Order: sequence, then C-alpha cells, then structure tokens
Amino acid sequence: MKSITRLPQFQMRRDIRMGHWCGRAALALGLAATAALPVAGSVAQAQTAGGAPDASGQLNIPANVQIFGKSDPNVRRATAIVNGEILTGTDIDQRLALIVNANGGKVSAEEQERLRLQVLRNLIDETLQIQEAKSAGVDVDDDEVNQTYERVAQQNFGQNPAALDKYLTSIGSSAASLKRQIRGELSWQRLLRRNVQPFINVSDGEVREMMDRLKAAKGTEEYRIGEIYLSANDTNRQQVMANANQIVDQLKKGGSFVAYARQYSEASTAAVGGDLGWIRLAQLPQDLANVATSMQPGQLAGPVEIPGGYSILYLIDKRQVLTADPRDAVLSLKQMSLSFPKGTTEKDAAAKAATFAATVKTIHGCGQVDAAAAGIGASVVTNDQVKARDLPAALQDSMLKLSIGEATPPFGSIEDGVRVLVLCGRDDPKVADGPSFEEMQSQMEDDRVNKRAQTYLRDLRRDAVIEYN
Repeated sequence: MKSITRLPQFQMRRDIRMGHWCGRAALALGLAATAALPVAGSVAQAQTAGGAPDASGQLNIPANVQIFGKSDPNVRRATAIVNGEILTGTDIDQRLALIVNANGGKVSAEEQERLRLQVLRNLIDETLQIQEAKSAGVDVDDDEVNQTYERVAQQNFGQNPAALDKYLTSIGSSAASLKRQIRGELSWQRLLRRNVQPFINVSDGEVREMMDRLKAAKGTEEYRIGEIYLSANDTNRQQVMANANQIVDQLKKGGSFVAYARQYSEASTAAVGGDLGWIRLAQLPQDLANVATSMQPGQLAGPVEIPGGYSILYLIDKRQVLTADPRDAVLSLKQMSLSFPKGTTEKDAAAKAATFAATVKTIHGCGQVDAAAAGIGASVVTNDQVKARDLPAALQDSMLKLSIGEATPPFGSIEDGVRVLVLCGRDDPKVADGPSFEEMQSQMEDDRVNKRAQTYLRDLRRDAVIEYN
C-alpha cells in the first residue's frame, strides 16, 4: 500500500538544517536515534468468580466482558525506573514540548498521547545509553555539555544561552531537558567510537570498488531521501500499518518529517531525521526504488510495505551523479517588492500589480532597479549569495533561463504584496568530482557503526531492569 503526496519542499530542507547540532554527533531537537516502535495495547481479560479453566482447558470468559478501570499499561505508566534511575512525568512533558513546538503546535490531543508513549521509550533508551557509557568509563563532563548547548543556541537559534533558556521555558520545556539529551547523544557517540568503531574495518579494496561503481554511474540520477522505517512481523503487522498511516496523516497536516523520523524510525538514520543522504535507487530495496522513481522533490510516499516492515519516504531532492547541477549556480539577485496596505481589495491590488509590472518592463539591468523602485514606492533588497536550488521550485527554472539584467514575471499575493527578482550575476557550478577516498571510507565505516549501534542498544534494552509506576 502506498500513496504519494506533495509536501512543502523547503520544510524538509529547513528541518534537516535545524535537525543537526554540531559535527558528527548529529544532535537534534528530536529524541534518541533508534526509537522503539509502539506495540499493540494489552488485551484486557475478565472472568467471573468461577472463571477457572474448564476440563477441556478452555477459559471460562463471559461474552459480555466489563472492564473495571483502565487496563492499558501504556496509558497509566507515566513514569519509569530504569536500572534504579527515575524518569518523571515532568521529564516526559518537557521533552514532548520540543516535539510539539517543532510541529508548530499543531498536534492533536490524541497524537500527543501517542507521542508521550514514544517519548517515554526514547527517554528509556537515552538513560540506558548514558548508564552504559558511565559503566564503561566514558563520561561527559558538565563543561562539555554546556559548550555544546552554547553552540546550539548560537548556530541553531541565533541566541545566547540565556535567551535559549528563556525560550525553552516559554514552550514548556527546559534547558535541563535539552542538556540531558545532549549528554546522552555525546555519551553514546563517544562510547561507539571507543567500543565499536575500532572493530569496524573497511578495506581499501571495498572503497575502490564503491568509487568505481560511482564513476560508472556518472550521469545517472541519484536521490536524497528521508525515510521513516517501522519494523513489523506477522503478529503486529496490522498495528504497525495503522501507526504508519497515522504518521502519514500527521505529516500531510504539516508535521515535521524530521521530528517524526527521530521519534518513530527504527533505522540507523533516525538520529539525522531519517536523511539517507544522496543515494542511487539501486541501493534501495526494490519496493522502495519502484516508488521513489516516480517521485518529485517535495513529495511524500507511503506507507510502503517491504520485507520486515513499512517505510515512509520523503524525496528531498534529486540530481545526476558526478554531473554539475545547474541548480547549484550561485546567483546575485535584486528583489524589488511593493507591499499592499492592510485592507486592500483584490481589485485595488490588481491595479497596483499592473502598475508594478509596467514599471518592471522599463528596467534594463540591475543598475536601474533602485531608481525604478523609488518611482513607485517599492523597496529593494540585494543578495549576492543565493543558490538557485534554495529558491522555491516554481522560480528555479525561470531564474536559470534568465540572462543577466532580466527579471522574473511579478509574483506574490494580497498579503505579501507583489515582487520580482532581477538577475545581476551568476556563477555556474563546477563538475562534481564525487567524494574523496577518505570521505567514501568514512561514510562506509559510519554505516557499519550505525548498524552495530542498533544491535548494541537492543542488547541494553533486553538486559535492563525497568519498573513502571
């Protein structure tokens, strides 16, 4: 079962950029990298006073079962004790607030309840990761956590730590919650570097083979895809499918793909919001490749049934392998815009837009933009570092077809006013050489480390002592 839906293309790009803290630790406002999938609720059973098994071994369960109180453990378990460490309802609420805020606050009460369960599971994973790192002698001190927190404030929010503290409090979260998440990510990554990475070996021959395959594929298309993977078996397949459909519904309503990938995806890419990076369709399972080949950037597809579960795909972008992409051209632009006063009618807006369009036709080169704008009360903004691919899809093709000094057709709305972009210069991209030997080797090593990390965390869950209150 699959469906393809177009989502706002730049939401995903913005989320990907915002979904990384600093460096290879890939810290983000989401939660632990390998989130567990919610399982089907428990089955409530009731018996009469004489409800012991009969002689044939069948339980004596009445047809008109009446449930006394809430029997769903997922609903009543608001806190947990993980190997002696307490997780409180406040911990869950503050972490949940980050997710709700990432989705613009547009999360229904029912969806928030599902997310609470997932947050609890992720907090348990995070706790297990911190505990395992400590027991292995891998510790992250407060100074390092604070330094990372400061970088997060500056790079992701454009604020100082004090301002970020205030912001987090205003949305119902806290600095302490985010710092604990940072500690968990740093501890886990450091533990993997010490206990897993040294035992990962990628031979020079494997790297050369991969690079040869990449060169052989020159000119073919490769895709940058986001994926949410949910594992399923014969027992829980129906429940997982329902869960996947609920996630797709939330994404169609404007939910953050990155946030949902970090919460629900069981793939190793959950830590980076489900971003698979640039891949060729041959690297995907055939079922996913068949779907991706018909997708356009900005589209959502799924859930797609594959061996072992379901996948939800988001096509971030696509390009040709080892070929210069015209959309990587760096443009020098001038934007001339005319805003409409509040309360402007559609008729008046159309008249002003017509005057604006007539003025634009008199412009011959960027040198005349400022004077033309002054004549009709328009404003001008200049930007010399705009990548064509960062423009809205509707403008990309038209901008790349312009010659220096030409302008786009006017565009806008009553709310935003009318505007045009004038091309002042263009630096075309160089032909891509592809990743270096070292970059390819590092990428292959990271992939193997992530797979080992999944197994490592599964073992920690299996051996943990967890009490629910």
